[in-house]
Amino acid sequence: MEIKEYVLNRKTEMREEISTLDKAPVLSIISVGYNPASESYMKGKCKDSAEVGITALMSRLPEEATQEQLLNLIKEQNDDPSIDGIIVQLPVPKGIEEKAIIDTIAPEKDVDGFRADSPYTSCTPKGIIDYLAREGFEFKGKNAVVVGRSNIVGRPMAKLLLGKDCTVTIIHSKTPEVEKRWYLAHADVIVVAIGRLGFLDESYELKESAWIVDVGINRGEDGKLHGDCVPNLKVARQTPVPGGVGLLTRLALIENVLEAKKAK
Repeated sequence: MEIKEYVLNRKTEMREEISTLDKAPVLSIISVGYNPASESYMKGKCKDSAEVGITALMSRLPEEATQEQLLNLIKEQNDDPSIDGIIVQLPVPKGIEEKAIIDTIAPEKDVDGFRADSPYTSCTPKGIIDYLAREGFEFKGKNAVVVGRSNIVGRPMAKLLLGKDCTVTIIHSKTPEVEKRWYLAHADVIVVAIGRLGFLDESYELKESAWIVDVGINRGEDGKLHGDCVPNLKVARQTPVPGGVGLLTRLALIENVLEAKKAK
């Protein structure tokens, strides 16, 4: 099933479930300053929320807002029982620490899943695992390679794959080239999340049965969006860019908001 169809079907299921609740879940989206890319992402999150019956509340702070002002707003929303989930749109202006934001959002409202003690799974890894499972990928005993070791995607992705009984390897910028090629040649599933346009290309020997998940979003010289992998590699499955992992990440966010509502 194509990702767009999968997401549409899952939204239909969520909309039906939310319609049975006494009150719609509420997601707070906080932004600081103006960033064109962030505006696009926020519109997408509001659209997703509306499609399933979640109420999205927008809070905008000016570019010159201080870290203290932002953290005070988060604390107010932590104490507001009508709000089920809180996210702060990143990046934020200089002078505001992302770690301070993450540490301030209450764990039970951290629907991005960034906190170590959050009850929710980080959205991109969650969206990927849920999609692979729904598509029938057999995790147990498979070789999984994660390219990239970020705290938002790479590391939590590896942890989830381990939880699914895969044998997991993380490769990164310091992994010798010969080792990279060996691990990738033996991988059954590859998750590429390093932000390098076309990193995984035809020069790599890959299993024809492999599944590739492309997390990368890169703006090419042609002005279009491209992934970390060149398209149409000779493998069993490869997620597209755009129209792939981004949709799964947004879906996972609203699933976490629903979970937060139900946990009350």
